[in-house]
Amino acid sequence: MTVPDDRAPAAPARPVLARDDVLAAADRLGDRVRRTPSVVVDSRAFGTPVALKLELLQHTGSFKARGMLNRLLAADLPAGGRVVAASGGNAGLAVAYAARELGLTAHIVVPVTAPPVKVARLRALGAAVVQEGAVYADAFTVAEGYAFRAGLPLVHAYDQPEVCAGNGTLGLELVEQVGPVDTVLVATGGGGLIAGIAAALADRARVIAVEPERCPTLHAALAAGAPVDVDVGGIAADSLGASRIGSVCWEMAKATGMSSVLVPDEAIARARGRLWSELRVLAEYGGAAALAALITGAYLPEPGERVAAVVCGGNTDPAAVLSDPG
Repeated sequence: MTVPDDRAPAAPARPVLARDDVLAAADRLGDRVRRTPSVVVDSRAFGTPVALKLELLQHTGSFKARGMLNRLLAADLPAGGRVVAASGGNAGLAVAYAARELGLTAHIVVPVTAPPVKVARLRALGAAVVQEGAVYADAFTVAEGYAFRAGLPLVHAYDQPEVCAGNGTLGLELVEQVGPVDTVLVATGGGGLIAGIAAALADRARVIAVEPERCPTLHAALAAGAPVDVDVGGIAADSLGASRIGSVCWEMAKATGMSSVLVPDEAIARARGRLWSELRVLAEYGGAAALAALITGAYLPEPGERVAAVVCGGNTDPAAVLSDPG
């Protein structure tokens, strides 16, 4: 005789990141981050009308201030505490800024190849800077070991749910400013930005990764069915040059059916030049990468499709932008 099983079915596993996490991050951040503008431009500049989220106007010049502030606020650290991170780029600047704003000290490990100007900016923000390792991966290993030995919180550049949720708050702002969108194009390196936006706009918009051909972390993972290491290089490697997609982004990619398109360096340079010539927006290469998908036709919108793109960073040499083709 079969005995009925009256046990309640197991609840479905909660996703690694959900819209509620992004809404909570927005409440937590409050007015600690800038509400950066969005502007809708006609088809002349990029071949189709597109709403641009100008996140390069955020504190420290990139979206990363959102994620780092949310990570540190969620940790509820005591005043005067210390945090550890590895990065000589936008993430390091954002961690240093967030720590200063919250009365903390950031211990930032950067590779020995980090440009002196970036090291100087980190120190100007109050960070204690240590230069070790030839590349970012080496610096991260050093930072991870230091954080473990000292019992300090480690802030990852892109692969922590709190970081991604904070980043995703710009997606909430975007639709508040321009109305519903069908598709959002997002430059992708380690995936901390696109994971957050995918959570923020789940079931509300399609979110597509745009990756340089020489930094194809998500594209390679989708092809292999799992995250894999890739060689990285090219003009946007300083901001999109993660060698492996983050685990948070990978889980969100599987959950949402995320796709990726690749764009060549030449198109990224043209997109950056066009941002300047048409709009006087001074972006870094990684910040302009999403728009390269429209210029090349790597992404072709349907008639009437409402497309948005994130201009995610502006930490660059202004003189160099003037030499880019428009």
